[in-house]
Amino acid sequence: MIGMCGICGKINFDSSRPVSPEEIKSMNLLLHHRGPDEEGYYFRDNVALGHKRLSIIDLKTGKQPISNEDESCVIIFNGEIYNFLYLRESLIKKGHVFKTNSDTETILHLYEEYGKSCVELLRGMFAFAIWDHGKKECFIARDRVGKKPLYYALLSDSFVFASELKALLALPGISREIDYEALNYYLSFQYVPAPHSIFKSIKKLEPAHTLVFKNNNISLERYWDLSYEPKMRITEKDALEQTDAMIDEAVRIRLLSEVPLGCFLSGGVDSSAIVGYMRRHITGDLNTFSIGFEEETHNELPFAQKVAQLFETKHQEFVVRPDAIEVLPKLVWHFDEPYADSSALPTYYLSKMTRQYVTVALNGDGGDESFIGYERYVGLPRLRRYMAIPRFLRVFAQPGAKALFRSLPDSALAEKLYYANTFSLYDAGRLYLQMMTIFRDYQKERIYSPRLKHLSLLDAYQYPLGYYNDILAKNEVEKKVRSDIMTYLHGALLPKVDRTTMANSLEGRAPFLDYKVMEYAARLPLEIKFGDGILKYHLKKVIKDLLPHDLLWRKKQGFGVPVGHWFKRDLYEFTRDIILSQKASERDIFDMKYVAKILEDHRAGRQNHHHRLWALLCLELWFMTFIDRADISSGPLSF
Repeated sequence: MIGMCGICGKINFDSSRPVSPEEIKSMNLLLHHRGPDEEGYYFRDNVALGHKRLSIIDLKTGKQPISNEDESCVIIFNGEIYNFLYLRESLIKKGHVFKTNSDTETILHLYEEYGKSCVELLRGMFAFAIWDHGKKECFIARDRVGKKPLYYALLSDSFVFASELKALLALPGISREIDYEALNYYLSFQYVPAPHSIFKSIKKLEPAHTLVFKNNNISLERYWDLSYEPKMRITEKDALEQTDAMIDEAVRIRLLSEVPLGCFLSGGVDSSAIVGYMRRHITGDLNTFSIGFEEETHNELPFAQKVAQLFETKHQEFVVRPDAIEVLPKLVWHFDEPYADSSALPTYYLSKMTRQYVTVALNGDGGDESFIGYERYVGLPRLRRYMAIPRFLRVFAQPGAKALFRSLPDSALAEKLYYANTFSLYDAGRLYLQMMTIFRDYQKERIYSPRLKHLSLLDAYQYPLGYYNDILAKNEVEKKVRSDIMTYLHGALLPKVDRTTMANSLEGRAPFLDYKVMEYAARLPLEIKFGDGILKYHLKKVIKDLLPHDLLWRKKQGFGVPVGHWFKRDLYEFTRDIILSQKASERDIFDMKYVAKILEDHRAGRQNHHHRLWALLCLELWFMTFIDRADISSGPLSF
């Protein structure tokens, strides 16, 4: 395994025009944090490829780019393939000759043997590009769930791609015109969903997709999807044994490393389970890492300590009072696009601390999605009782209810009434998605400036509803889960871990996101997986002998920070000066009076707007970083 890396490339349309070495090197320089150990380049005719390497396996011979025997194909790769040893042996039996011990070269020989379908054999996380000189085409692929990022742009005279958007901005000719539809998505969901990027000229390759650039054109194709039907026929006893074996294998294959390895440990069910499975295979030191806060409501350290003691790990914990003013500009720079999940802050701190001790860290990401762990999957009991009332008696379902609601003051009560109001009661998908919406439709109507008021008419929900309403999941709970996996997981959760770990040159591995585990969990009968309507019912039964009862069944605590309190105190003046600045006003995106109202209503305790304030603050800092500065090579802003 090569490990986490950064890749970039440029292919000129004119086959006789070489790519400037300075251009590809300037792109690669902006990816240095993703691979500080080594860099490599490929130049041939109109093609240039760049690579930055974080070495994990095959430390001596794994330098990229890597060519095949006759140098007709060359690859650059970011990620890890966990079944590469098996694939390598099968290829050797077919006559392929290897010059390295890396998973990267295995992919290249798979491509030689199977062509574009090689991606279907890969078990891991990846974004890679293969230049096939004989076919004069570039083949690019991204892993099934979207752990590794890939941005691309088709310009007037070239095709370019990179692991991060900022690397593309290093090139001349890249337009920074804002995609306001993408901005509207951001205000709804706190991230910009693929294939959009915040810039019109740049796209994200969607997870489970391949891209072929040939004859100056791009073609895209999906190679995998996650189906919840048909359900497997299995007894609960057999399911318990099989689930245990599946997770155990997913953990075991992620322990291969030639550099120090550990695990994030929050004290929750998922990360605690991963530590337990790791202990089955690690007899010596097992490194675990936790982060805590001074605010008791956001501190899980006592639970993490119990797990560390139980499995006798070499435990490191870090209590922080985050300096958001110092760290937030760094996060904005590393995320490249507007991104507003405040839990990126503790994830960044945890990654920074962990990197002092190890280079690879496993985590519990994906357990909530595959094994039904979020409260929102259960539904809102009060709302369900409300829906049981005959429709003609529901006050807020009557004609004119929307107009009546809009006449109410903008308050916490009005927010709750809106939440339980209107058409969404008869549309389970929209009702569910509203639970995770940052700015609701009526708030968008108020916050946009007259120039952009039309954006409030766009239906942002159509994007996730496409997955919610398709036929690959039938029951309401699994429709929610599928929608999350196909949108929120790769749009918000996985970029959070990728960007914060890579910012610190740390590799993260997520056994619950192994596609075989996910496919298996999806096909489990719901009565087994979600017995008695209890969150993580099946997973908790699987690991009941691994973790003590009080840890297993304690109330779930999210991995967040008390930003709501910060906006009232420490962050208030900084936020006010940023989001209400003259420069922010001149952008003519928002009604600044309404922005000021949101800030002051939150400070006064009239309504909790902390998610919205965080989104507005991150957005304006993004503008200051990527729009107001022509040259971003100097890195994050400083205050």
